[in-house]
Amino acid sequence: MVQGEGAACGGGRCTLERYPVLTPLRYRHTQFGTVVVRSLAAAGLVLLGLGLAYDDPVFILGGPIMMGILALLFYALTVEIDGTYLTFRFGIGLIRKRIPLAEIVAVRPVRNSWLYGWGIHRTPHGWLYNVSGWEAVEITLRSSQRLRLGTDQPQHLAQALLTAKQDRS
Repeated sequence: MVQGEGAACGGGRCTLERYPVLTPLRYRHTQFGTVVVRSLAAAGLVLLGLGLAYDDPVFILGGPIMMGILALLFYALTVEIDGTYLTFRFGIGLIRKRIPLAEIVAVRPVRNSWLYGWGIHRTPHGWLYNVSGWEAVEITLRSSQRLRLGTDQPQHLAQALLTAKQDRS
């Protein structure tokens, strides 16, 4: 459930105010970033080993701590669709994006090149948000901007977006 805007009525008068209005989720999926987590764990162990080999406390503590922070930020990608927004967030949710469904004009399942990798970055097809695998849904916005949202359920996510958009019409 998410919060939105609604009308507050009292004493026979109604005004438009911000207060919690629950909107049911139409889709929610979390994809675990196995490769990302394993890579960060391996990097943390390498940095720890270097720190022990050279007796460097910065590597002994700093390397594993930094890799742990990155793992918390990028261990998974959660995608949600409610009646108004497409929302997606990485890891614990500090990195997130929310797109109004009304701004989405087209969606299609795609397969990314292995060269695009994982994480958040620009590609020839727009911004890529991905934690694992090559499958994604390409989303075209009203502004003609495109983005690709990585998922292990590309057909299901594309259909959920199309259905949510039709229900808004």
